[in-house]
Amino acid sequence: MTTKMIQILGKAGVRKKVVSLLFLLSLVAPNFLFHPQAAASATSVPVNPQATIEAKAVLQKLYVVSGVSTISGQHDYLESPDEWTNQLKGWTGKFPGLHGYEFGAVLAQNENQLAQQRQKVVNSAIAWNKAGGLVTISYHQSIPGTCLCWSNVQRNMSQAEFDKYVTPGTPQYAKLIDDLDKTAVYLEKLKEAGVPVLWRPYHEMNGDWFWWGKKNNFSALWTIMYDRFVHVHKLNNLLWVWSPNAPNGNAEPFKATYPGASKVDVLAVDIYDNDYNPDYYKSITQLAGDKPVAIGENGELPSAAVLKDQPRWAYFMTWGKMLTENNKKEEIKSFYSHSKILSRESFLPIKQPQIQPISPPDKKNGLRAEYFDNKDLTGLLETKVDDKIDFNWSTSAPLPSMQADTFSVRWTGKLLPAYSETYQISTLSDDGIRVWVNGKLVIDSWFNQSWVERTGSIALTAGVPVDLKVEYYDNQNGAAAKLMWKSPSQPKEIIPANALLLP
Repeated sequence: MTTKMIQILGKAGVRKKVVSLLFLLSLVAPNFLFHPQAAASATSVPVNPQATIEAKAVLQKLYVVSGVSTISGQHDYLESPDEWTNQLKGWTGKFPGLHGYEFGAVLAQNENQLAQQRQKVVNSAIAWNKAGGLVTISYHQSIPGTCLCWSNVQRNMSQAEFDKYVTPGTPQYAKLIDDLDKTAVYLEKLKEAGVPVLWRPYHEMNGDWFWWGKKNNFSALWTIMYDRFVHVHKLNNLLWVWSPNAPNGNAEPFKATYPGASKVDVLAVDIYDNDYNPDYYKSITQLAGDKPVAIGENGELPSAAVLKDQPRWAYFMTWGKMLTENNKKEEIKSFYSHSKILSRESFLPIKQPQIQPISPPDKKNGLRAEYFDNKDLTGLLETKVDDKIDFNWSTSAPLPSMQADTFSVRWTGKLLPAYSETYQISTLSDDGIRVWVNGKLVIDSWFNQSWVERTGSIALTAGVPVDLKVEYYDNQNGAAAKLMWKSPSQPKEIIPANALLLP
């Protein structure tokens, strides 16, 4: 966005054929896009090798769409995270395919207000994701350690002062890390909810209107955040969106601030004043190579001619109230009826019919549970049937005859899925736990830990029982073991008794 357009309330508040085939498959068989073998064979590999299945699926969707259609998007402000998206639905009868959120506070919020507003964003994003939409989050970060004010986002910063924020050991660097850690808390909540995020920080960095803008070592700031979020906080649900401004006015060419292909998943351009210059499109697609390109922000909606001549835009995101300030309602309605524009309704997954798990006549529900009086699965004390694995023994012993610490349990039986989908198997444990499904070790966390969740994935077939084995040990102090599952059609829950069969 150019300086002229920035307002406190406005801003704060054989490839084409293959892709076409994949896109058609995404409509008639959307679970194809989520199949792990399909994801592994495609070129859509996130820059984070540990990216979640959900993040990989979103990136793959952008590759599939690119050159065929464009996903619609609408931004909402931190203080009202659903306002403009809901208005758009009211005018057009459709939700955008992508919902844009904000994590940066610019209205002098205190820490408590910021926490409440970010939590509302998290709640909205979780609901949006469950409804089938894509989530992107922008981050208007005030200078770390200063008032959460618009003036501290826009404040001019010298190169020498900026260098202090990206130099480990300085007070400024410590404030930056503290700020990132506070932000990571809410991205972590989205990760735990299985929500993939197109994360779009430090945008328009090739312009001079934000404190991070036009710095000769901008990539150092990007790398600090990337390393902190990926390697320290394990935010593997993030896809990294680098979003410079259109190189007009005071904005430099794209290459000047590009962090490099190893730390960017999507290259986006912020375009205002209807400046859909074909030279900008050519420059960003050349820099991107095979990576998806998008319109990170826009005021005016792209015209039909732009969509035809610039087909690789995977998505766009109209900024907040500029939806109506820069576009007439009739234009908005007409635009959302365009055949190449995908709304949220366009790519909702087709939910597979549920097959209620029914135990064979000669089988009973539950798991065989062997309780041992040592943490190495020796010293068998008792064998019984447990309905499910959902235990918080705290500092007590599972059995009267057992000591409270250094015990272990082995559960065996069959797992009966309700859908033919890729399932996420999760454990929450204190201490060690490991899980085999159909002979595959999907979770291996055999060490001391306190209330840590681990996740693995495996493809299962509806109504077909597979072998299940879970081993657990408690070292000292608290003791807990829980076994959960989740799939595109199965909400996350403790695996119930009716999905467990005795061996």
